[in-house]
Amino acid sequence: MDITADASNRGIRERAATIVGSHGPVPLALWTPEGTAPQGLVLIGHGAGAHKREDYVVALARRLCRTAGIAAAAIDAPNHGERRAEEQPPPALVMMQFAQAWSSDDTLTDRAVDDWTSTLDALVELDEFSGLPVGYWGLSMGTLFGLPFVAAEERIRTCVLGLAGLTGPTSARLAQDAPAITVPTLFLVQLDDELFKTPTSIELFAALGTEEKRLYLAPGRHRAVPKDAFLLSVDFLAGNLADVRAAGELVG
Repeated sequence: MDITADASNRGIRERAATIVGSHGPVPLALWTPEGTAPQGLVLIGHGAGAHKREDYVVALARRLCRTAGIAAAAIDAPNHGERRAEEQPPPALVMMQFAQAWSSDDTLTDRAVDDWTSTLDALVELDEFSGLPVGYWGLSMGTLFGLPFVAAEERIRTCVLGLAGLTGPTSARLAQDAPAITVPTLFLVQLDDELFKTPTSIELFAALGTEEKRLYLAPGRHRAVPKDAFLLSVDFLAGNLADVRAAGELVG
């Protein structure tokens, strides 16, 4: 892992780095509490048209560090953020191009899963993360890519998913992978979601294999996720990762 920036921000160490993935370089952002060893690690997947340092990603990462002592890491998904030639492409253009790739590129999900696997491999090689329990948080595209990743990765011990459903080009893949999700899961649904209708989201939630799953429903459109949902996400992940640490059930 090549560290390209390292700074301190009100008790949080924030680093930028690049890892070597199976499909080329993967840009990474990393947040850790200063002055104390992290109690866990959460991987954060951003939504379509966004990037690894989107406001909500940074806010979630910093809250994990400050309130729970948990490190966080985020990467740019394929064709997002620093993986594009333009410095600041219009989000609508990135979203449109993602939609096109989602419907036409059968390798897209597997490439994204490989990126996350390579990222986790690189992080746990560092002494500060070795042996820590790991969680995943990702909504919308973060679920379209993250659910298959969690299903395939036994080192992930809890997750927050949502703003997605059994519809669209990869619905068959999600239906296939959902039963393999066996870790505690919080699933967020916006009742007025214009991209993923509520029945398809409930169907995906029902397909999750874990018996430890919780459904959070809120009014509003796709992007109107309430602050309470983010706060609940932090508490949910922190509590489950603490349980894993207490039980000594670490993997990897």
